[in-house]
Amino acid sequence: MLKHIVLFKLRENAESASKEANAKKIKRDLESLKGVIPQIRHMEVGINCIPGDAAYDVAIYSEFANEADLSIYAKHPEHVKVAEFVGKVRESRVVVDYIL
Repeated sequence: MLKHIVLFKLRENAESASKEANAKKIKRDLESLKGVIPQIRHMEVGINCIPGDAAYDVAIYSEFANEADLSIYAKHPEHVKVAEFVGKVRESRVVVDYIL
């Protein structure tokens, strides 16, 4: 099983919305993909609740059967729509993928 973890640090204001509003939209939009992209075995999207200089704002933890399924997810048109929005509102992104 492939574990996929992504963290986003969001801009204070972007796309005419606050960081908090954009975090909620990202969470809602990503969670809606669970019923649309069958390769997603599990997904959790969390919004940071303890601010700090080193803290990121949104965390995604997801599981896929393998790298091929992650690639299908990444290229899926519905995921691409969410990713395009995230690209407009994020300051930075970090990712780690590992097999367990």
